[in-house]
Amino acid sequence: MTTTGFLTKIIGDRKEWKAMEARANLLPRDYRVVYNEMKSYMWRFTSGDGMDIVAILREVLDLFEDNAAAGKGVLEVTGPDVAAFCDARLSGATTYMDRWRASLNRGVAAKLAD
Repeated sequence: MTTTGFLTKIIGDRKEWKAMEARANLLPRDYRVVYNEMKSYMWRFTSGDGMDIVAILREVLDLFEDNAAAGKGVLEVTGPDVAAFCDARLSGATTYMDRWRASLNRGVAAKLAD
């Protein structure tokens, strides 16, 4: 990727993030509280540039906007176990834990091959 391409990606990503945050700030209070807690939780698991988590949060934001507009409470959408709701969404994302596991397995395999 060229320097210009890299900068365009970073600037574009930042604009997208700011737009998502503006949308989240328009949600009803209960949705904002849960969305912000979910962000804090999910960022702990991201690996790389974090774009996988941004994509997940974008989907959650869409879901929250639709259900808030329909008059549902946030826990009607997530269920009472918000962590499980998050974990279900993280199941397809590559996390640091995945990277650590792979690194451990490569290290063990390399040392056993010697």
